[in-house]
Amino acid sequence: MIDLHIHSIFSDGELIPSEIIRRMAQLRNEGLAITDHADFSNISWIMQNLRRFMDFRDDYELDVLFGVEITHVPPKLIGKAVELAWKEGAEIVIVHGETIAEPVKEGTNIAAVQEEIDILAHPGLIDIKTVELAKENGVYLEISARKGHCLTNGHVAKIAQEVGCKLVINTDSHSPADFIDTNTAIKILKGAGVDDVEDVFENSKKIIKKRL
Repeated sequence: MIDLHIHSIFSDGELIPSEIIRRMAQLRNEGLAITDHADFSNISWIMQNLRRFMDFRDDYELDVLFGVEITHVPPKLIGKAVELAWKEGAEIVIVHGETIAEPVKEGTNIAAVQEEIDILAHPGLIDIKTVELAKENGVYLEISARKGHCLTNGHVAKIAQEVGCKLVINTDSHSPADFIDTNTAIKILKGAGVDDVEDVFENSKKIIKKRL
């Protein structure tokens, strides 16, 4: 699998990028993105640190993207945060969706899918209008392996497949215990009711190839 939602020490993760990559390679995964929690206070700082890694990544074992997860930013400001992330050199931008596991402000999902982002993470009980907008704007919806966020995977998969919106599977990892391999990802996708597991994996490949 390719995991496009992982946190490092530059937000609330436990590992530096090198160890994240090594552990993912040990699981025989194909690639990843480090997407640390970000708002206006730290977007520039995160990308300043992650940009230092870009010149060295060709000597690592996996394809790696560096970016941010816009997190708990008021819906009307999400566009400005996304614009800043791209300006600071992000290679992938995702937005922390309206998971039922956290008090995300209502309106975050629909604001996010109207912006230039790659993935709406753990979108919770997302409505059909928002999914239709996500499809129209090329935003992928996330099936999550993370505790709490995963509780609405079935709903996300069902409505996305009805509309024809593309899905990806990510872990939202913060620690080594959160990482999964391809076999576990397949089980999570099947458990969520995803019909075409391989298509989900291909979606992640398309994102990473587009940016590298």
